[in-house]
Amino acid sequence: MIAKNWEEAKKQVDEWKSSGLTVVFTNGCFDILHRGHVEYLSDAKACGNKLVLALNSDSSVQKLKGNPRPIQNQEDRAIILDALESVDLVVVFDQDTPFKIIQTLLPDVLAKGGDYTPETIIGADTVTSNGGEVKVIPFRTGYSSSKIIDKILNVK
Repeated sequence: MIAKNWEEAKKQVDEWKSSGLTVVFTNGCFDILHRGHVEYLSDAKACGNKLVLALNSDSSVQKLKGNPRPIQNQEDRAIILDALESVDLVVVFDQDTPFKIIQTLLPDVLAKGGDYTPETIIGADTVTSNGGEVKVIPFRTGYSSSKIIDKILNVK
């Protein structure tokens, strides 16, 4: 499911939580989907029953990554991610960090990749102070959208 807005996402998350399901939250750009992304999202989903993916908007990807990113627009990225078995809900956010959407959705579990530590994960305090937990998913080295882009650009 791709939420039209944060209110729709909040309603769905609240329904799942009231049904006793554990809601896991993660976020990212997911510009060019690769094996590392797919395995990471599967591992994040395994931390609960439902996985919410907060997707950086085009403008926030541009701020984070610079030109020419994103390669794929947010609508295309959302549709691709929504097609994955591990992803139950995609919601776009436009802020520099996911802090406000984490505060809005209040997931049971906040999952981030192994390139983070619990102390550096934005929103960790919000989740834990509301009875949730933070999970660091092991990082898979050798996979990145930037490396794929570089490889494409350097092929002659």
